[in-house]
Amino acid sequence: MNSFDTAVQVFLTQHAFQSATINHIIRVIAGQASFKGFVLVPVLWWMWFGRSERTGWKREMIIATVASGLASLAAGRLLAASLPFRERPLYDPDLHLNFPSVGLQDAIVRTWSSFPSDHAMLWTAIATGIFLINRRVGTLALLYTAVFICLPRVYLGLHYPTDVLAGMALGMVSTYLATRDAVRVRFAAPILQRMQMFPAPGYTFAFLLSFELITQFDDLLLFVHAGLKVL
Repeated sequence: MNSFDTAVQVFLTQHAFQSATINHIIRVIAGQASFKGFVLVPVLWWMWFGRSERTGWKREMIIATVASGLASLAAGRLLAASLPFRERPLYDPDLHLNFPSVGLQDAIVRTWSSFPSDHAMLWTAIATGIFLINRRVGTLALLYTAVFICLPRVYLGLHYPTDVLAGMALGMVSTYLATRDAVRVRFAAPILQRMQMFPAPGYTFAFLLSFELITQFDDLLLFVHAGLKVL
């Protein structure tokens, strides 16, 4: 652990909140999808149906933002699997830090590399897209992502600060690139056109995709893991 990570996590574990009630609240915030995608994804739907003089552009931006979020989530998990393994601070006894119990002592979390944070990549990508569409709402979305999604994962020892910062940076870059005119028009405009031609299947798929995005596809991943065990 580098000096920056050390300074931040020593402060959080020794000098920050020393309250069982606050620790419980932070555990709930970190563990529930309601405090992640169930806040940010509805903002995208609100923007989609909101009145605007640039409805087509806005909807293309939302499609590009969702695509960036999906790509960020996939890239984060791919990087965690392919880069050298980094033990989560919570499970590293050599750190000698007392993290609040998070109730996530399962094999998947323990064996999944800490770097980078796929939560930070995904939700920063979504918040960045919101920011590019509406600066005021997007600023709140980015602050919310930092405070309610990223910081609790550092506080609970699920990630080092650099895991989260790297994830946030990658998420921002991903959405910035995906929403550029030269990229967005190539793939988002055709998708929008198909949704306008076939609204029933288009919005049905969008609803299902939103649900899976909110849960970060965890239910599907559990299903896949269960299937692999059977095989």
